[in-house]
Amino acid sequence: MTTWVVVADSSRGRIYIQDKPGGALTESEDLIHAGSRLHAGDLVSDRQGRDGGAVGQSRHALEARTEIKEHEFETFAKEIAARLDTARVAGKFQRLVLMAPPAFLGTLRANLNDKVTDLVVGEVDKNLVTHTVEDVQQHLSQVV
Repeated sequence: MTTWVVVADSSRGRIYIQDKPGGALTESEDLIHAGSRLHAGDLVSDRQGRDGGAVGQSRHALEARTEIKEHEFETFAKEIAARLDTARVAGKFQRLVLMAPPAFLGTLRANLNDKVTDLVVGEVDKNLVTHTVEDVQQHLSQVV
C-alpha cells in the first residue's frame, strides 16, 4: 500500500513516497510556485494609487497586495490538488498524508476533490518543507 506524503507551503511542495507502512521515504517531486515567492508589488504591473486620507491622517497606499498573494497561494494549492488527482487516477498511491502550515493546509484541503480527500489518512499542521527527510519521517510516524 503506497503512501504519498505532501509537504508544502505556499511556494514549494515536496512529494515523498512510502512504499509500505513504516518504510523509508523517498522524495519523488519538488514543486516550485514562483508566483508565491514574489513580493506582492512584483505581481502587479502598475504602481498602486495613493490616498491622501482625511485631514490629520497620513497618506497610505491603496493596494490589494494581500488579495494578490492569497490568489497565488490558491493557485498553487490548485496545482498540487490537480497533481494529486492525476496520480490518484493512475493508481500511484492509496494513502495520502498532508503536511503544511495551518493556513496553507486549509487552502490545500479546500482544493482537493472528494476522491483525493477520502485517501487522506493524516495531517501535520507545520511547515516542514525545508526540513530533512528524517524530520518528515518522524512527523509521519506520529500520524500514521
